[in-house]
Order: sequence, then structure tokens, then C-alpha cells
Amino acid sequence: MTPRPADGTAATDGLTVGAVASLAGVTVRTLHHWDAIGLVRPSARTTAGYRLYTAADVARIHRVLVYRELDVPLDRIADLLDAPSGDATESLRRQRDQLRERILRMERMVAALDRIVEARNTGILLNAEEQVAIFGAQWRPAWVAEARERWGETGQWAQYAERAAGRTADDWRSITTDVEALNADLAAARRAGVRPGSDEANVLAERHRASIGVYFDCTHSMHVCLGRRYTTEPGFAAYYDGFEPGLAGWLRDVIDANARAHGVDPESATWR
Repeated sequence: MTPRPADGTAATDGLTVGAVASLAGVTVRTLHHWDAIGLVRPSARTTAGYRLYTAADVARIHRVLVYRELDVPLDRIADLLDAPSGDATESLRRQRDQLRERILRMERMVAALDRIVEARNTGILLNAEEQVAIFGAQWRPAWVAEARERWGETGQWAQYAERAAGRTADDWRSITTDVEALNADLAAARRAGVRPGSDEANVLAERHRASIGVYFDCTHSMHVCLGRRYTTEPGFAAYYDGFEPGLAGWLRDVIDANARAHGVDPESATWR
């Protein structure tokens, strides 16, 4: 069937803007814009004077769509379409190279997202043998799964997973070394009788809070909530008291005193 323009006059040689819009998968408004800026102008007319798109015009539209897929600006598309063959070829080569770089960036992004998804599901991107080798013989790989079961839907777990996704075995070794040094200093301070609320104790409290911050952002209020667990949950208490008897309770007092110095009431602190 021969296309008909808006006024009903038969089209003698070409397609109406509506027909071309449907064919190319663009809007009529887009075609009008391209016409207005001289990018693609319909070059035929009906007997009533309405403009029509010829086969060559439609072919130019499809070339425009290819360049748009490559994110080439409209003004550059016009230059490419109208440039001498040699210039256009060189420009296409540059565009191809840019596209390859973009593909590589996207592939790296996909790989990074895959690591985040895996970290969210597994908690840590190390196998069981690597975990024990880095964290020590007392480490139980099942702890990570237990932590995910307990906190997997929280924002803190999401932060932890995003950070874990970018960490190598060497990164975890460095973190472990820092934690070991901190625990040794905490135990030494407890033995030396360092008082909670003293400058020395507050420095240690901030170091401890920063060690939590390696995994997720830890406020003073959240720090207090963690400190409570150190004396109420046997696993935590055994962990800290293994470095120095009474360390768990002393550390809780140190955390509370430091939080109080930062305007947080330990008695009413919540996880926020």
C-alpha cells in the first residue's frame, strides 16, 4: 500500500514522517528535530508539497542511529556523515578504539559487581584454608556464614561485602596484623591498670572503633552496642579474655567512657 501523508494526498515517491518513525524506531518529534538541525532532511515531496523521505534519506537515518548507539553527539554525526571518505574512516577508527575502551571498562565493572555479589553471599572471598592461614588456627570459617545469617540484611553487611569484594589475601593479612597489635596493646593497658576515660584509654577506644570501621562505618553509639556484646555473649568474652583475664569487661568500660566523652550516653545508646 502506498503511504499517505497527513492531508490524505497520495505519496508519489517516499515515506511520510510517521512511516519512517515507525520503521526506524524513533519518534516523529525526533525526526522533526533532525530535520530542523539539518541532520536528516526529507528530500522528496508529495504533489501537495508535503515532504517525504526517500530510500537514501532512510539509509542516512540508520547511519545516524548507529552513531547514536556509540554515543556520538549529533553535531559530530553530521560531520561524519558529510565528511570525505578518508576523514570519516579515520574518525570511525577512533570511535572504534573508544568503544573498545568502553567495553573494557564495562567488563571491569561487571567483574567488580560479580565480586560484590559473591562477597554478599559468602562474606569473604577466601577459601577455608586461606582464612585459617591468615586469621589463625582458632579461626572457624563457619563464623562468616553465621554472621551473614545474623546480619545479612543490614546496611552494615552491605558495606562489609562491598569492602571485602575489593580485598586481596594480602589486604586481609594487613588487617589481621593491625588487629593483633591492637589486642596486644589493649591487654597491656589492662595489665598496666589504665583507667577507662583516661586519654590513653580513649586513644585505644578510637583505635578499636577504627578497627571495626575497616568493615563498616561504626558510630560511637554503635560502638557501645558492640561493647555490650563483649560481656554478654560468651564467644566475645572468651575471645578478649583470652588475651588478658577481665579484658572484655575493661574494654566495654573503655568504650562506654570514650562514647560519653563524645556526647553519647552508654545507657541509652542504640544501633545508629
